[in-house]
Amino acid sequence: MSRLISIATLGLGMLVAAASSAWAQNQYIGFVYPAGGQQGTTFPVRLGGQGLIDTSDLTVSGEGVSVRLVDYYRVMDNQEMALLNQQLNALKKKETTVDDGMAAKMAFFELPAPIGPATGPDAVPALICPVCATANAPDATVCIKCNAKLEKPKDPPPGASDAKSDAPKSDKEMAKQKLIDRLQRRFAEDERNPAVKSQTELVFAEVTVAPNAKPGRREIRVITKRGVSNALPFYVAQVPEVARRPMKTCQLPVLGKEYLAQRKRPREEVEMRITVPCTMNGQVAPGEVNRYRFHASKGQRLVITVLARQLVPYVADGVPGWFQAVLKLYDEDGKEVAYDDDFRFNPDPVLYYQVPEDGEYLLTINEALFRGRESFVYRITIGELPFVTDIFPLGGRVGEPIKIEMNGWNLEKTALAPPPVDAKAGTYMIGATNGALVSNYVPFALDTLPECLDQESNDEPSKAQKVSLPMIVNGRVDRPGDWDVFEVEGKAGGTVVAEVNARRLGSPLDSFVKVTGADGKIIALNDDHYDAASGMNTDHADSYLMVKLPADGKYFVHLGDTRRQAGKDYSYRLRISQPQPDFALRLIPSRIVMPGTKSANVTVFALRKDGFDGPITLKFKDLPQGFESPGATLAAKQEAVGLSLKTSLAEMEKPVNLTVVGTVKIGDREIVHEAVPAEDRMQAFLWRHLLPAETLPVLVYNPSYQPSADRIRPPIRDEDRPKDVKPTLQKSAVEGYMRQIERLYQDWFFTDEFANREIANIEARLIK
Repeated sequence: MSRLISIATLGLGMLVAAASSAWAQNQYIGFVYPAGGQQGTTFPVRLGGQGLIDTSDLTVSGEGVSVRLVDYYRVMDNQEMALLNQQLNALKKKETTVDDGMAAKMAFFELPAPIGPATGPDAVPALICPVCATANAPDATVCIKCNAKLEKPKDPPPGASDAKSDAPKSDKEMAKQKLIDRLQRRFAEDERNPAVKSQTELVFAEVTVAPNAKPGRREIRVITKRGVSNALPFYVAQVPEVARRPMKTCQLPVLGKEYLAQRKRPREEVEMRITVPCTMNGQVAPGEVNRYRFHASKGQRLVITVLARQLVPYVADGVPGWFQAVLKLYDEDGKEVAYDDDFRFNPDPVLYYQVPEDGEYLLTINEALFRGRESFVYRITIGELPFVTDIFPLGGRVGEPIKIEMNGWNLEKTALAPPPVDAKAGTYMIGATNGALVSNYVPFALDTLPECLDQESNDEPSKAQKVSLPMIVNGRVDRPGDWDVFEVEGKAGGTVVAEVNARRLGSPLDSFVKVTGADGKIIALNDDHYDAASGMNTDHADSYLMVKLPADGKYFVHLGDTRRQAGKDYSYRLRISQPQPDFALRLIPSRIVMPGTKSANVTVFALRKDGFDGPITLKFKDLPQGFESPGATLAAKQEAVGLSLKTSLAEMEKPVNLTVVGTVKIGDREIVHEAVPAEDRMQAFLWRHLLPAETLPVLVYNPSYQPSADRIRPPIRDEDRPKDVKPTLQKSAVEGYMRQIERLYQDWFFTDEFANREIANIEARLIK
């Protein structure tokens, strides 16, 4: 029932949010590729979305990452594409020149070279087998897969170069070629019949990651003159990276003729040769398998991790509702030696493989159902890298030292960094480092209640572990069928809460909790409890119950795994306590966009805990100058409310981040929590999720904004005006054509010469 209520509340919240600003959620990005990069590198990225017209900037959260906007491709109509084709054909003629302004501007649209193999043997182009399309080492003589004979490309004969092509080009000649390249790229990216229309607008940018940028997850957003996009994950990594050629917007398949919409890849793009360690960036198209070949040495302990679902969490129109990646590893004989399609309950796979022999190995990735689209982005990292599989305990008490045991791979000489000593209650992401490399991050919870460890053997009421309330027990389900039983004293009419935190902290435990009386009679039980605050989670396997006790006496809290599975990684935190009234807040959307001198609304959701149903006072914290808000109150038992924000500013050049806090008074205790910005996302046609974001940016825009005319055309020469042209166009048609030409001219697709000629032709056809 709680899940249905949450979904209904979300629907109400969406209506409230939609009533705020027409632009509030129009700016949308569906993917970023590549979704990260190595420290100390500069590389190009592309983002696909909609509502991104007049893109002005991009931001990445945290420090050490900067972004430069390079270009933006909107969806053009057929007439505009025809005009671009005419300009392209004109540029290919020798007599066509470019003006000084165009020559200076073309450098702005240049992107850095794509991230590729690190320096070394693999920086040399691989030899592609003409029989099986396998990528071989540059010095190979026979194919490592099919033994076909390989021949190196022949060097051109002496003197074969064209003296004219070797001559230095002028700035205008180079600018002309750059304009030709830009137009050709524009045509290459165009898809008239896209499979996903919400990803057809493209933003191109240049990302620079500082050498000392902290590794890990960030968030990237697109800023336009009319709003701010949703956030997508963006990762800073440590090992060298390669990236496949970006995928063109997928074509909508026709039933029964799906093969016509499949991507046509040249042989050299099917398989890539890499050097370990490496991070591989790619996109999966329908029916596609991507292959990576590498050399490995005996004894290497390789960890292979995938980020796929974590990059784009939800696919609204498919089951499963995300990119379900599949990894396979083959030896040089073509034998499959490792396979994974998930890591425990996480859909993104992780492989650990200790190399038995020197040789060539092949790693493949595909989608489980061979689905694909441009938003099926992945990052695979392979190497002898530290990886934490689990920790124990999963948390500790605020302000108290704690020793954390960690398990995993390649963790020799590594140290786990716990949360800061002064950290407050909450969940923190912690990782291990060996001084050079940082492992993956795992969650660690801090709480204010007393804590203890599970004491075996306590698998039945006669051996139950006695605990005093309140208490958080840190334990493990050690063996299949194991039950951990805890004895508490209760009073008639008293209320006891038993809550498990395991799955939400990365444990594979699928808990089941029951409370029995001294006579063994079950008085309450729970398997799964829906937690709307758990963000991306779709497997709500943690248990929760709150029970009113019928009489004075002993009671027993039993905890086990529903599937009767167990192990040292099946850890849990079990809170047994009287109700601890509390709440969490979520705010949608994760950005505020408002017209100048106007107001906007956001929706705040209360996620109430342990029966708390009192009022919650909401307000913006430390609003910058030019903003004001009356605040709002979530009334008793109310689950959602609108919160308004007003501005006296006419517009802002860049967004600023805001914070919303909620305050309640319970007895003599004041509780204050920040509202977590979130996006309302749908997965698999129905289930909705509040997907958390790191920041809540606000942008004030000018609703009458029009792009400035940066370019001023020279006067049309008399010799450019056509003679004896029959008027065929009405005034409205002429005005429409003129707007198209001017827009493309201001977007630097047209030369002065071409724009003037087209305008002269249109003006001559006006019916007066």
